[in-house]
Amino acid sequence: MSERLSITPLGPYIGAQITGADLTRPLSDNQFEQLYHAVLRHQVVFLREQAITPQQQRALAQRFGELHIHPVYPHAEGVDEIIVLDTHNDNPPDNDNWHTDVTFIETPPAGAILAAKELPSTGGDTLWTSGIAAYEALSVPFRQLLSGLRAEHDFRKSFPEYKYRKTEEEHQRWREAVAKNPPLLHPVVRTHPVSGKQALFVNEGFTTRIVDVSEKESEALLSFLFAHITKPEFQVRWRWQPNDIAIWD
Repeated sequence: MSERLSITPLGPYIGAQITGADLTRPLSDNQFEQLYHAVLRHQVVFLREQAITPQQQRALAQRFGELHIHPVYPHAEGVDEIIVLDTHNDNPPDNDNWHTDVTFIETPPAGAILAAKELPSTGGDTLWTSGIAAYEALSVPFRQLLSGLRAEHDFRKSFPEYKYRKTEEEHQRWREAVAKNPPLLHPVVRTHPVSGKQALFVNEGFTTRIVDVSEKESEALLSFLFAHITKPEFQVRWRWQPNDIAIWD
């Protein structure tokens, strides 16, 4: 059996589909190296027909690095590092906006892995956008303006208190999460620790303000950046099938 993965780019800036890997079995070092570099190069990769268990998903993620346990989302049974996103009429989605996962912690995750299990009959597509391509499309003077600026990221922006009052246990878990995750600062332009590429690092989900400028200037800058980073030319769209896997940087 060939160890070579087939990698097909899905757009000029972001996204690729990978075939030739079976994630239900441990990847060889050679195959994992190919997968790792594909994620670095394409920022998000997709694999179809990967019926992995939560335990297998955790084992794959651990090869990329240390795992984060989400403070409020429900976890897969016996696998705290894997969260379960189960949306329906009584539990509508709360992450259907442009966001970067878990930027409310000091060291945000290097990436994430999403496994599709049950899907709606229509809709449910997911879009990713490239902070690298968005940054590189800015003029040099505007890049210089952003250099050195810091933005506040706040857990409560995506996880407001009113959503976590169904039970006292849920509310207490939310209070503990807020106490452990106070608002903090990240650079507006972040340098990738491996590739060295620079990327815009603000998102509608958690970024509340740019602290080094006035309130009005912050509002104007964030409004522009949120719109700029989500331009269609920087995006890739994925139409899910059961047992698809997405891995992104």
